Amino acid sequence: MSAPIYLDNHATTQVDPRVFEVMRPFLEGQYGNPSSTGHSYGWFAKESVEIAREQVADLIGATPKEIVFTSGATESNNLAILGAARSAGKGRVITVATEHSSVIASVEALRLEGFKTDILPVESSGLVDLERLRS
Repeated sequence: MSAPIYLDNHATTQVDPRVFEVMRPFLEGQYGNPSSTGHSYGWFAKESVEIAREQVADLIGATPKEIVFTSGATESNNLAILGAARSAGKGRVITVATEHSSVIASVEALRLEGFKTDILPVESSGLVDLERLRS
């Protein structure tokens, strides 16, 4: 019998060997809280995070201050959706029913804050009915 094929790479995936090699020191003992800078463990961790932030920024043509590391999709979606909507002020937020549950939850939270929200269904094809969107 052959090994199963894992298809849920949105939830987790094998770490790229190059990433693993860069992370190896932190996984094997050079750990520290980058927000706790009262000791050398924190200093090293903070410096390492800032270097990573600069590397990611350079890679995508951003500035380091534009790079925010999160723990995963839910935190990222919450930060992006809630932050953008709240900074824009009370308005309208539209998403689709097939979105990640964290997106739906963020839109629901905005509805409770007084935003007008719409969660559109999708057709059997998975597409949004554009007439319904326009209306």
